[in-house]
Amino acid sequence: MRRLGYARYVAQGGDQGALVTDAMGRQAPEGLAAIHINLLVTTLGGAMLPTETEQERAAADARKEFRTSGFGYFLEQATRPQTIGYALLDSPLALAAWMLDHDTDAYYKISRAFTGGQPSGGLTRDHILDNITTYWLTGTAASAARSYWELGRAQALAAGQASPEVKLPVGFTVFPGESFRAPRSWVELGYPTLSYFHEADRGGHFAAWEEPELFATEIRAAFKPLR
Repeated sequence: MRRLGYARYVAQGGDQGALVTDAMGRQAPEGLAAIHINLLVTTLGGAMLPTETEQERAAADARKEFRTSGFGYFLEQATRPQTIGYALLDSPLALAAWMLDHDTDAYYKISRAFTGGQPSGGLTRDHILDNITTYWLTGTAASAARSYWELGRAQALAAGQASPEVKLPVGFTVFPGESFRAPRSWVELGYPTLSYFHEADRGGHFAAWEEPELFATEIRAAFKPLR
């Protein structure tokens, strides 16, 4: 960031970007003022979390459902990325099918863009095809799948080692279509320095793609106190 001319900056991430942003928050490089996340990655390791309230129980049930019926792509890419990678590099149809079936919310939204003519925000037919085409023309589907294996390997090597705490201000937005709606209590357990928390009224796992204007509004709100 210094090479780019930024002495002070913030970081934001969802999906894989949430893992990167979480790591940045823990490393706290000079100049990083705060982070914002829209996927609670501190729960991905299967940690036991409180289920005392109705909201916590609903989140626990949704997380269990995802790990039971929506986790296949993650396990494949985390354990045998080259196996699926060869298919993704060989066939654009295989690539499109693999990218379509990510999670239940995205599956139905992407399907509607093609079969029902009812795109969900930015998940339009053209944008979806552009995304698939980018992977196809650059030949990066296998390396993208392999990143899951590399993450799992890094986590295995770090098992038993305490991670540094995030001491920077943390913003978090819950989008209703996410694989589970993280309760504030869970977010605060992972990030005691939580400074912004909001539940949006629309959007899902790919919130920045689905609802770019709403997403930008959330980012501005989270980081406004830092100005």
